[in-house]
Amino acid sequence: MPPTPTALPTGRTLVMGVLNVTPDSFSDGGLYIDADAAIEKAHRLARQGADIVDVGGESTRPGAKALDAREEWDRVGPVIAALAETDVVLSIDSYHADTARRAIDAGVDVVNDVTGGSGDPNMLSAVASSACLYILQHGRGDARTMDALANYSDIGTEVADELKIAVDRALSAGVDASRIVIDPGFGFAKVGNDDWDLAANMAPVLDVGLPVLVGVSRKRFLAEIHRGDSDPGRRDDATAALTTYFAGLGVWGVRVHEVSASRAAVETVARLRAAGAYE
Repeated sequence: MPPTPTALPTGRTLVMGVLNVTPDSFSDGGLYIDADAAIEKAHRLARQGADIVDVGGESTRPGAKALDAREEWDRVGPVIAALAETDVVLSIDSYHADTARRAIDAGVDVVNDVTGGSGDPNMLSAVASSACLYILQHGRGDARTMDALANYSDIGTEVADELKIAVDRALSAGVDASRIVIDPGFGFAKVGNDDWDLAANMAPVLDVGLPVLVGVSRKRFLAEIHRGDSDPGRRDDATAALTTYFAGLGVWGVRVHEVSASRAAVETVARLRAAGAYE
């Protein structure tokens, strides 16, 4: 397991709460673009049981417009500065090395990179020179091209193999293996039944031997569970159900928008595991 900031618990799956300081995120774009609203949302996530708050300034949904690091920092910088003075454990959701460096300097504990180090040639060196945890996510292409690259014959194995390549790049750049967390990238270069197939075939990803973060919260493949409802905010029940499933598999963490139900789910699984379940 990676070194854990002292404020984080051990012995159960962690819950990472999503804080989108964006105008165009698929689920809650525009709700927290104001810094004061974002700061209050972060505290609310913490009160609901989030172990980590993941602050992002750029939407990475399929088709989203790319943002430069300066504009990204203009959005997230004031929020991170305010929260760094509190006991909230912070993550920066960014693939820009400049944003990551500034966030690290401001006091974040985790860098969450949806490109797995491929989005900015300087990201891996920025992380290597820090003490942060580094979440390295699987994906193909970028927000505009990812769906066209979703071609798999054995999705669990292929995702795991591509993650191994990304991990090797990170190690070669000097990132310590003990600080790497991998993310199979649900919804990123995954279409149709790909996400369900990946969820059902997680063994190769788990067998990589590194802690695993899973982010399925409110994603489009869950719409069918809610009779095709197009409102992502109504997918939290399915999200919590999958939190229970993934916690049972022993993942390191889950990244969710609605924290309370997922926190209850991971606590329930932890109690069941302590009583002898999942053996």
